[in-house]
Amino acid sequence: MDRVHLNPPPAADVAERADAHSVAPLLNCLLREVAEPHPAPGSERRVYRLRGSGRLLRVLGGRRPAEPEVRADGAWQRIGHAELVKLVADELRHHTGLSNHELPAEMIDSRAALAALLTARARATPPADPYLRSEQCLLTGHPHHPAPKARGGGPVAAWLPYAPEAHARFPLTLLGLREDAVVEEGDTSALDAFGEAPPGYRLLPAHPWQLDLVGRELADAFADGRLVRLGTTGFDAWPTAAIRTLYVPEHTPGGDLFLKFSLDVRITNDIRRLWRHDLLKLRRTDAAASRAFATGPAAWLSDRGYRTADFAFEELAVLVRDGFHGHLLPGATPILAAGLVEGFEGGTLGDTDWWEAYLRAVVPPALAAFADHGVVLEAHLQNTLVAVDSEGIPVQALFRDAEGVKLLPEVSREAGWERLVYTLVVNHLCELAAALAERHPGLDPWPAVRRELARHDLPEIPALLSAPTLPGKTNLLLRWTGADGAAARYLPLPNPLAG
Repeated sequence: MDRVHLNPPPAADVAERADAHSVAPLLNCLLREVAEPHPAPGSERRVYRLRGSGRLLRVLGGRRPAEPEVRADGAWQRIGHAELVKLVADELRHHTGLSNHELPAEMIDSRAALAALLTARARATPPADPYLRSEQCLLTGHPHHPAPKARGGGPVAAWLPYAPEAHARFPLTLLGLREDAVVEEGDTSALDAFGEAPPGYRLLPAHPWQLDLVGRELADAFADGRLVRLGTTGFDAWPTAAIRTLYVPEHTPGGDLFLKFSLDVRITNDIRRLWRHDLLKLRRTDAAASRAFATGPAAWLSDRGYRTADFAFEELAVLVRDGFHGHLLPGATPILAAGLVEGFEGGTLGDTDWWEAYLRAVVPPALAAFADHGVVLEAHLQNTLVAVDSEGIPVQALFRDAEGVKLLPEVSREAGWERLVYTLVVNHLCELAAALAERHPGLDPWPAVRRELARHDLPEIPALLSAPTLPGKTNLLLRWTGADGAAARYLPLPNPLAG
């Protein structure tokens, strides 16, 4: 990663910031999933009763709650992240009747990883490109996950060189894969421009962290010649917010592209492998999404194809995704939606006009994909990019990740709509609206959202605008109960659209 010569931040400052960044999403989970508001007349802090134990907890702030205090012995006692982890674990044991030793360790690992990221980030040079800055700014990360920065518990030295939050950039490892062991589907021709393979071999780029993780499993393949090492690429790739998805700026006549790799590490809810069952259905889901975005200003970044080895199908898989070349409107700059919520340097959260332009860019294509093509986008903050003009006004939305797409009628319309409402409204618009209201006190973002949704003739819209609740995902309970990360479970949240 690039470095500048700065004095390292004081350890006390790093500890305080790591605690604050780690406490906020954990509190969001706890308060959403296993707590209820408790009357607190005249208090500037919000008070909650924890359902399992009956204990009272109070916090400061709104979308990023801070300074948790527990009521004990007739007084409020401040607790830090370590004490909060213990409280959450105890509360979940009361609430579910289950024990879980893995999740508290992940919470602690997430906070330790954040401290390492803050230290490294202070010494690193942020990229000049505002798009890359938006991808690499997510210090808080998922605002409703108990351990958003956990990196599998491995040593810092193993993962820090590949961390987007530390402004990493690095070359890819190049492997030669014997032709009789190649498995591929779709258009992977861009990979062949990364170097030169020896006769009888095809190029297979690998994420160096993944290769470190699974290297022992590949010893026989290197020994018998099915794999050979060919050095590294002559260019750097930039890790995006997804960590295992890398951006490769223009290096061939075909333009820029993204590469998505397997990464045998749990990040948020899942081990981030390119699973065989997902790869085998990818061409179908990607084709459906591509058709849904064939016209109009919005764009779909196509997952063109994948290449891998028949003896390490998931471990060595690499997915080729469209870059921005040929998709962006002239003069527009893409920005990750999650970066706007995080508040990255150079990002703009404008006034009402800006917000209305944002909604016009993002909402219609997501609803049209559902209504006209049966495509359920996973339109959350990390899968949505918004292109802005020279004045910072949103003019175009770009969506990505066919792996997260669901198709009707493979899922029911009801289930598909619930998923779209969660990803687009709860995970995306609610978070951005809260950040907007925080940035512009007195601005009510919800009338504009209601007007934009009401313009669309979907039978589900009237109920969405009048329902008392919206579906909120239960990431804390999902992880505590050991449920599969894809098995979304929802609980009702107050619906700001209902006015």
